[in-house]
Amino acid sequence: MSNELVDVDKLQQQLNGSMKLVEVTCHLAAQHDLESILQTVTDSVCEALTCERASLYLYDEQTNELYTRVVTELEIAEIRSSLDGGITGWVARRKKIANIPDPHLDARWNSAIDRQTGFHTRNILAAPVVSPHDGRLLGVLQLLNKNEGKFEEADEQLIQAFASHAATALERALLLADARRSHEIQVSIEMARSIQAGFLPARLPDIPGYEVAAWWQPAEAVGGDYYDLVNLPNGRLGLAVADVSGHGVAASLIMASVRAMLHVLTRTLSEPEEIISLLSETIDPDLHEERFITFLMVALDPQTHEVTYSNAGHGPALHFSRGSETFHKLDSTGLPMGFLANFKIPHGRPVQMEPGDMLLLATDGAIELRNDRHEMFGRERLQQIVREHRHLPAPELLDVVRNAITSFHSEEHPPDDITLLLVERKLN
Repeated sequence: MSNELVDVDKLQQQLNGSMKLVEVTCHLAAQHDLESILQTVTDSVCEALTCERASLYLYDEQTNELYTRVVTELEIAEIRSSLDGGITGWVARRKKIANIPDPHLDARWNSAIDRQTGFHTRNILAAPVVSPHDGRLLGVLQLLNKNEGKFEEADEQLIQAFASHAATALERALLLADARRSHEIQVSIEMARSIQAGFLPARLPDIPGYEVAAWWQPAEAVGGDYYDLVNLPNGRLGLAVADVSGHGVAASLIMASVRAMLHVLTRTLSEPEEIISLLSETIDPDLHEERFITFLMVALDPQTHEVTYSNAGHGPALHFSRGSETFHKLDSTGLPMGFLANFKIPHGRPVQMEPGDMLLLATDGAIELRNDRHEMFGRERLQQIVREHRHLPAPELLDVVRNAITSFHSEEHPPDDITLLLVERKLN
């Protein structure tokens, strides 16, 4: 008679466990928060299988560890363990259930948590939590200390069912979290792009007798190219074009510092040599990991039409003579910033802007991109386009050059940041 009563008790426990599984399945279907899913699973499985403690370990692919933040009745905020050891590690590696009636006799068992907490583990039941779509490991569901006796075959079937439903809920929550993070990153990147675009001139200045046009195209959402037009204290117009090595967020942050420094220096300094030398000296301590900056500083006098400049390894920088239809380089007068600290960058030979003459100040991304045949766009191609369309106003000429460059490269985004600044003296 007693055996029959025991069987009835077991059947009742199994029925209660199955009902709890149905209940938790309904709860999980409505939950998307990871912490809530972990809490629901651990509480429910512990009640369904009538044990003392339950924990749902998640798998960290980057560290190859199992970790959990939610454990029933445990004072440790987080447990981390390698896949290379322990019962949970074995379950994770083999993706098989482990039913350990006496852990103290099992060589796989790690007693560190018991020693740390004073808890006494009598038996263990653990099941892998794997993706229902591709079978990849998501975690391990572990139960400790069956209230009466040891874990049996029916318990193994029930924990496997809990693990299966937990896997579906976890995968959904992780996918939603990834989508949320991706969206947040995208919003942050768009904000960074908007902020960086705000560093560029809001509108190009109206210079009597001149036309100005500019194009800025980062390879990524943000970039390391920079151009600016600033009024100098002596009445001249300062033109700056620069390029931080590399592109992306790191380059854009450095360029933001360069811009801030330039705007401070040009409040009191007018000579390109002084501005660029002091800028180089100031920014040098911030250039780490072999970063460097090419920088061209030009001063244009709209009254005398004389151009003076200092060039820290920047190009292409060209002066187009309308009369002779020839190009002359504004040659480098010093090394790029970041190569030598406290290195003075002298001025180059002054240039006289005659009617129809033009300055083409660009970054190397404008000429170094290649087409599908691995042909480089090149300086000669750029010069030929300008020469052929020299009769167009600067804004229209810039459109022609931009279309030529973008159509030359078949990809959606250029491989490097592109900047082009055109300054033309009107014919009349």
